[in-house]
Amino acid sequence: MPDEPARTSAIADLMRAGRETSRLSMVFRYAIADQLGLTVSDLECLDFLADVGSATAGQVAERTNLTTGAVTSMLRRLQQAGYVTAERDPADRRRVIVTLRPERAAEVERPYERFAEQAERLVEGYRVEEILLLVRHFDRMRALYLAELDRLGNGDERYGPVRAAP
Repeated sequence: MPDEPARTSAIADLMRAGRETSRLSMVFRYAIADQLGLTVSDLECLDFLADVGSATAGQVAERTNLTTGAVTSMLRRLQQAGYVTAERDPADRRRVIVTLRPERAAEVERPYERFAEQAERLVEGYRVEEILLLVRHFDRMRALYLAELDRLGNGDERYGPVRAAP
């Protein structure tokens, strides 16, 4: 095929751009967490709660890919700092329902405001079809990440041992 070298090159460029964007995203997240006096896991938890409202501690553990013990410590820290409330689920006293305190939500969102404005301006010139292509791409990437996290969590042998042997 005459277009095959161009396609191969374009795919390589896309993969490089994706890796660089991912790396910069992580650096950005660390900088925001540091500015707020939080860990990146704390920030991921608060972002998740901002999106969903309330969640169980188990859902937070799943979303942040942390152990339940680590989530318990994180939630205790966030509760003491006044970011979240944690209440026993009246329907199942074994579960804890975690909620981002509304008065602290703006504080967590503030460092993202300028970036969000710039990102919105970035896509203003895109056609609807281009935006929908990007949405499909990100949805598919999300599914890939979730599948790979699941494989990692289940100790898929292709990744080697998940935990060191005693």
